[in-house]
Amino acid sequence: LRLLEDAELVLTDSGGIQEEATVLRVPCVTLRTTTERPVTLEVGMNVLAGSDPENIVRLGKIMLKRGRQQVAIPPLWDGQASGRIVDVLLRELKNGRQSGRWRDRGLPAGKVPCRPESQT
Repeated sequence: LRLLEDAELVLTDSGGIQEEATVLRVPCVTLRTTTERPVTLEVGMNVLAGSDPENIVRLGKIMLKRGRQQVAIPPLWDGQASGRIVDVLLRELKNGRQSGRWRDRGLPAGKVPCRPESQT
């Protein structure tokens, strides 16, 4: 992340790097024709270049000219995902035990069952 944070431009084929570049507001050129992270394109911090060297260079120059932009970081990309996940798990565990959805699997006290009873 430190290298990425100090970069002026990123060339990648990694979805994770596309996300990290967007959060750090580092222009990104993705060396593919599709992405599973379309929000990085929508906020303008990423472009898809494919594998053509001339297109990669052309888009790289465009993104370098744009530089770091004060784009809106996508909702929920605030670094608080783990807290939200814990909240959901605790709420589901509480609701599941109250409604009888969880089957007692003989786990030690405090352990979360593997799956709801309806999926066994």
